[in-house]
Amino acid sequence: MINVLLVEDHQLYRMGLSMLLEKAEGLNLIAEAADGAEGIKKAREFSPDVILMDIGLPNIDGIEATCRIKEFLPYVKVLIFTSRNSEQDIFESFKAGADGYIMKGATPEQTVSAIKAVYEGVGWIDPAIAKVVFSNLQRPSQGVNTDVGVNIAAQRRDKNSYGLTERELDVLALMVEGLSNPQIADRLVITRATAKAHVHSILQKLCAVTRTQATVTAMKEGLV
Repeated sequence: MINVLLVEDHQLYRMGLSMLLEKAEGLNLIAEAADGAEGIKKAREFSPDVILMDIGLPNIDGIEATCRIKEFLPYVKVLIFTSRNSEQDIFESFKAGADGYIMKGATPEQTVSAIKAVYEGVGWIDPAIAKVVFSNLQRPSQGVNTDVGVNIAAQRRDKNSYGLTERELDVLALMVEGLSNPQIADRLVITRATAKAHVHSILQKLCAVTRTQATVTAMKEGLV
């Protein structure tokens, strides 16, 4: 059973999500909070497995609340649940330690799947958000001389800056696709222990605490 803390200031949204979480198989709604400060307090009190966190909260916003919660509960999973889709909110959320980002327009099934995914350590990025992220990555950098005969894609894939091996780049690409360790192992025909070891090494080299942070770094730096 996955214990969930819901942090949402909009009463109707909170009521609807409460009903969804209470009915969903495998989920247990243990507490609710209406603002960031209360969310931090409830996180300390209940030590949930997953926190469903809005961004636009009174007192302390969801990004700052996520950052503070991760300081004393580094292994709790935080799934941002918001209507905001700006690049700044997306990247600041992951920088604060969020494990996933889903839009409020998601279906109940998608929301439940996202909660279960982040709990299992698989980063979740809403398809609409993925488009924003990739759009940001594909935007030409200012001041780049396009006349020089340099393969920009190859330059971005230069693993030396992070020290990633070819195999780790293969694993990282599958992490970006959202595959779990067992799925990565099956795809690459390696043992699960080896897949886990590669993922651990990748997180260390990318200075990432979570798989989602590693995924965002990979996309932002053009490693995949």
